[in-house]
Amino acid sequence: MTEIFDLPTPAFLVDLDKLENNLKEMADLCRENKKQLWPMVKTHKSTEIAKMQADLGAKGFLVGTIDEAEKLVECGFKEIMLAYPVASKENIERVITLAKNAHIILSFDTKEAALKVDKICSEEGLYLDYLIIIDSGLHRFGVIPEKAPELAKTLREFHHLKFKGIATHPGHVYAKTNSVEVKAVAEEEANALRMASNLLEKEGFNVEIIATGSTPTAFYAAKDDKINVLRPGNYVFYDAIQIALGTVPEERCALTVIATIVSHPKEDLFIIDAGSKCFGLDKGAHGVSLTAGYGIVKGHPELTVESLSEEVGKIRISGNTNLKVGDKIEVIPNHACSSANMTSFLIGHRRGVVEKILPVDARGGSRIPILK
Repeated sequence: MTEIFDLPTPAFLVDLDKLENNLKEMADLCRENKKQLWPMVKTHKSTEIAKMQADLGAKGFLVGTIDEAEKLVECGFKEIMLAYPVASKENIERVITLAKNAHIILSFDTKEAALKVDKICSEEGLYLDYLIIIDSGLHRFGVIPEKAPELAKTLREFHHLKFKGIATHPGHVYAKTNSVEVKAVAEEEANALRMASNLLEKEGFNVEIIATGSTPTAFYAAKDDKINVLRPGNYVFYDAIQIALGTVPEERCALTVIATIVSHPKEDLFIIDAGSKCFGLDKGAHGVSLTAGYGIVKGHPELTVESLSEEVGKIRISGNTNLKVGDKIEVIPNHACSSANMTSFLIGHRRGVVEKILPVDARGGSRIPILK
């Protein structure tokens, strides 16, 4: 029997009880509010966790990369949404290959990318569904709600592409600092989708899918009677940023990193053997710092993860501590999605006893391109 503090460090851990509870809570929320759940895979990039989500009722999956889509389809998953447009010939061809084995739903916010996809679909004799991306305030991808009918009419000329609905991502919620501001973003999110949907329906379009996704706003979006698809990602693990936003308390965070104190060069400073290649450098989004450091040291409020090099981190000591060189600490990362992407596997445990390994097998990078 191996306990987590017996592991070599750094080590990426998942508390299985917390993971399972997080998965079940979101699945129950969607089922009780009659929403389809299409979780974003980029958070965990693990087909084993995807299977857990599917077993709890997830209708399909949202992906951030084609690598993720390919791995999911390879493992037998048949319902995949792409969060972003594809535009290069090589990536469109990869999507076409996937679409011969699964139901792939594309996303567009311009005519140009759709034109390129439609041309190759026409050559292949293939028809693909798509969503129009709505800008609900992030100002990254998407058209403003008032422009949705105009784009839908433009894309109607592409006979190998079929309009299925609309989607948004209220990522600007991560520029907020408290639960009141989060709720305001959720209202913006719902209002943007409602307006776009109503305008499209007025022009005769059948808006079958009205999708949105962000973990902080999911609990509000689930209550909206217009939205029918939720696509959150971070909820599987949660993290220090979610704590700062008021989404969950610390005890809900499932992903942690174990590190060893390897040096005590000053009275108020420890050095640990985990750095930016474990925690990332995320302290918030859009220039807003939501956290005091680069993670929360569990059980030790006197410690702050003050700064990171690639392989080591500086821990500032404020007040008394009983820790010393050779001791191990457990840290909740600021951004679980970034940390999970730093490893090829997560070590699953219950109450500190290691139970199993969860491969992080959808990161990509293992696909060697065929050179001509």
